[in-house]
Amino acid sequence: MVLGPRGHGAGSVNWPRGGSSYESWWYENSSHKEMVLLLPEKIARAAGTGASVPVECCQVCGHAPLTNVLSLGYMPPVNQMVPIGQVPRQQPWFPTNLFHCAKCDLVQLGLAVDPVIIFPPEYPYTSGTTKVLRDNFAELHAEASAMLQLGPLDLVVDIGSNDGTLLSNFKNGGHRVLGIEPTEVGKIAESRGIPTVGRYFTPALAAELKREHGPARVVTAANCFAHIEDVHAIVEGILDLLTFDGVFISESHYLIGLLDRLQYDTVYHEHLRYYSLQSLSNLLRMHGLEVFHARPIPSHGGSIRVYAARKGMQPVRESVASMLAAEPRGEAMLARLEAFRNDVMLSKLRLLAMIRDLKEQGARICGISAPSRASTLVNYLGLDEAIIDYVCEITGSLKIGKCMPGTAIPVVEESRLFTDQPECAIIFSWHIADELAPKLRAKGYRGKLITPLPEPREL
Repeated sequence: MVLGPRGHGAGSVNWPRGGSSYESWWYENSSHKEMVLLLPEKIARAAGTGASVPVECCQVCGHAPLTNVLSLGYMPPVNQMVPIGQVPRQQPWFPTNLFHCAKCDLVQLGLAVDPVIIFPPEYPYTSGTTKVLRDNFAELHAEASAMLQLGPLDLVVDIGSNDGTLLSNFKNGGHRVLGIEPTEVGKIAESRGIPTVGRYFTPALAAELKREHGPARVVTAANCFAHIEDVHAIVEGILDLLTFDGVFISESHYLIGLLDRLQYDTVYHEHLRYYSLQSLSNLLRMHGLEVFHARPIPSHGGSIRVYAARKGMQPVRESVASMLAAEPRGEAMLARLEAFRNDVMLSKLRLLAMIRDLKEQGARICGISAPSRASTLVNYLGLDEAIIDYVCEITGSLKIGKCMPGTAIPVVEESRLFTDQPECAIIFSWHIADELAPKLRAKGYRGKLITPLPEPREL
């Protein structure tokens, strides 16, 4: 166990020995109680290193050693894409391993990479280009505004606000909004009238925003709360920014859905942690936050939306107990992870066999869409431009004109698919294949459509 104190106030402390060392501990100081958190001392902080830092203990509870449950080999950063035709040059590759904490059941990446490397200024991802996400964020606004009875003066702050798609729903609903987005994508939000701060979220920034804009009734973090290193500092910043009755809403890849649907392609260096509701609840509880509502959502192939507030401020809904009861824990979780590792290996071999048969028949193969997860799949399988002719993206994508990470596979505008008519197309955004396939047929594509996961198959 590698733990150290983080105090809120001064005074002498008798530190507990043994037991659940990651719980909050209280001690007397004069006439009032102060809270002291025992947090991991070896927090993997890669920011500013220009490189990477190994994760030596659980980043939530401090437990060590961790158990390696999956290795995908060395991978390039999924959002570093070089222009087509650029002279090859050195690029970074990092080990990609998943570890399980036996103490709190958190599954986490074994390496933290400097955010400047994995979130470059020219970050090409925009949430507004995906219908599933647009629909999800519209539904999030409808659910949250009704549940929390938000008013026009209530401030909603979105961490990792990207192109402002989420906040646009709250802005159109008549609420005050503020985005936090350190990459150039934030300028798109600004052009849409979403005020956006171009910095990384930290406790210091939270305090600054609170002074300038007042406290937030809602803080959201959609598909980024698992991305940020030193998560305890982030939660403290969120707590400081929230009103006393404020609510934190997070959306993250859901570990159980990842395992059930064999979504190993969502394992890459942006994603430092893979939450079950149990492990996420443990983290928030350490800071006095209580999960009062949770439910699965379809975004990114299977995510979890979690509402949390200071303990006792909101009635806890039945959804929390229901989801917790369905999750494996301890030895059952470890056994599930071991089965997942074997299934990943078999899936790789089956997909490669299908691709080999197609190429032996002389088939041309292209890819459909270039989400971040496609980089993991392409590099884990060892696909290159001799196997995949090109990958198609919709008009307006910032990835067009660049190459898939770690390869020379070009990303092109999707109209080429309909003029070339390659014999086969692999849908890399397989989690929305049901949405994409009918559109591709309606536009005239006549070749085979293959979805690679959870089982490679022709649609």
